[in-house]
Amino acid sequence: MLSDQQGPGGPQQHSGYTLPDCYRHPGRETGVSCTRCERPVCPDCRVGAAVGFQCRDCVQGGNAGVRQATTAFGGRPVRDGTLVTKVLIGINVAVWGLTYLLGNSFVDRFLMLGDLPGYAGGVADGQWYRMITSVFLHQQILHIGMNMWSLWVIGPTLEQLLGRWRYLSLYLVAGLAGSALQLIVAPETPALGASGAIFGLLGALVLLQRKRGYQLGPIVAIIVVNLVATFTIAGISWEAHVGGLVAGLAMGLGLAHAPAGRRNLVQWGTMGLVLAAVVVASLVGAAQLPA
Repeated sequence: MLSDQQGPGGPQQHSGYTLPDCYRHPGRETGVSCTRCERPVCPDCRVGAAVGFQCRDCVQGGNAGVRQATTAFGGRPVRDGTLVTKVLIGINVAVWGLTYLLGNSFVDRFLMLGDLPGYAGGVADGQWYRMITSVFLHQQILHIGMNMWSLWVIGPTLEQLLGRWRYLSLYLVAGLAGSALQLIVAPETPALGASGAIFGLLGALVLLQRKRGYQLGPIVAIIVVNLVATFTIAGISWEAHVGGLVAGLAMGLGLAHAPAGRRNLVQWGTMGLVLAAVVVASLVGAAQLPA
């Protein structure tokens, strides 16, 4: 027969004994214990196991020793391996739509320009945002069409090999590197487009695929053809292409050859060093512009 109970929240005595309190919630009685550590656990603190229940601490401790799945080069596997590529294409297309609606005034405000005599604007006037906005800016439909097609062809492969954050960082840093070389070599030449970032993706892809033992002929051929076009067709900014390609190769070296035990450190460290070099080069280039 059950003994009398105390008021609300008081201990319930059953046949002369008191149920233990949950190890995380004093005052909350429970008759269930963790099958691993045998500590009492209430319904909020127990997780179903193959046999009985385990406390959350034991579950977390067990998971800590389980190696997390990664992509071939350290990224986290995801269900949609094209998400970042689709977002980048979407942003580029949306910005192109704005250029169509708003015209040259919008383009002039966001394209890459170091300094142009008689023109109010440019990095020389503190408009550093141009170095990244120009990477998403296109004007002619053929220009954006070719760049977005190239991004769709090579982007998903890199996104699935590297994971989303490494891939996005590679794209952005390569784009900035192209703007940096433009600032140093041709500060008076306006430039726009995602070509520098895409060349960076190509450079990294060469080293990643080489590490995997793939045939590099098709990729190298694409790079060579594009470089020939860069230096032979008027109106193309070779500075952005070369700057992005060099940055992509540099980052690809760290991404492809980082030792497994220090993969995150080497990969992110390499990209950080390339970004730091881009920043320093941009500051040096800006310092040389007319006041």
